[in-house]
Amino acid sequence: MMSCSPAPDKHIKAPFYTLDDFTEVPKIDAHVHIRTYDTAFVHQAGMDNFRLLSIVVDEDPGIEAQQQYAIYQMKKHPEIVSFATTFSVKDFDSGDWAKHTINALQQSFKDGAIAVKVYKNIGMELKDRQGSIVMIDNPRFRPVWSFLTQVSIPVIGHLGEPKNCWLPVEQMTITSDKRYYTRHPEFHMYLHPEFPSYDEQIAARDHVLEQNPRLTFIGAHLGSLEWSADELAKRLDRFPNMAVDLAARIPHLQLQAMKDRKKVQDFFIKYQDRLLYGTDRIADDSASPGKFSSFVHQAWLNDWQFFCTEDTMRSKSFDGVFKGLCLPKDVVDKIYYTNAVNRFHIVK
Repeated sequence: MMSCSPAPDKHIKAPFYTLDDFTEVPKIDAHVHIRTYDTAFVHQAGMDNFRLLSIVVDEDPGIEAQQQYAIYQMKKHPEIVSFATTFSVKDFDSGDWAKHTINALQQSFKDGAIAVKVYKNIGMELKDRQGSIVMIDNPRFRPVWSFLTQVSIPVIGHLGEPKNCWLPVEQMTITSDKRYYTRHPEFHMYLHPEFPSYDEQIAARDHVLEQNPRLTFIGAHLGSLEWSADELAKRLDRFPNMAVDLAARIPHLQLQAMKDRKKVQDFFIKYQDRLLYGTDRIADDSASPGKFSSFVHQAWLNDWQFFCTEDTMRSKSFDGVFKGLCLPKDVVDKIYYTNAVNRFHIVK
């Protein structure tokens, strides 16, 4: 395998990492979901020099259960695990929903939560009493945004879905998206025009950021703008307090790199302070801990290869070959570590 241009003298510090550096460099996977008391995933993270941000989501197995898993893992391995909480939209139409939500968040912060996740059920499932879909810029959320801004707690927003969700299957760019939406037509928004469009999802999110310019916001999954580095750049230019994580969307970046590697390289260089590494790995009791740990290790290593080397690579998500981005060490350090430390105030 190739590596980025080596230093001409062995006594000169090389400007790029190699695969051999993988376990030596401190890293943070800023988007995982630990839904088990088993510690195999956390142990693997420790061996691979990762910290983990476990994110609680408003879905099965429920907020309380997920939070208990996260707190258990955090207390057992505080040097590795941090967690982000979320809030329930149950009884959203009640007059005291915001008050109860803020009280619940305050308790979560006392329990150790360092961020708050908002989920795609807002904008895609939640309905008001009139039967209309509730978007993320609904005025009822404003007290929550104001509170989180006041206490300097960052928001992780998974709002909308990949643009592929609104396209016919044959026009989708990623194999896993084609497979998923073929198997689950109920979630394929192209087949459900009665729901808000992709553009409406993005516009509602942008509206929240316009109204709350001091809110620290991390757009999960490349901010649902995974299909275009250019479109994502427009949002990062427009909203100075917005960052994005890369969770479960790296194949989209690899596809763009196959078509125009320099554009993707330039994007990472320009926005190196706004990008956070994450994977969206889910650790639960459905798989063998040993097999899962092995899978996670290899997946982490593959991502490292893409960002740090200029190796020729392939992806299971699309046909064709692409080259690694060969990003400088200081850029890799920010994406893999410093940006998460700064955004989430993770103690080093």
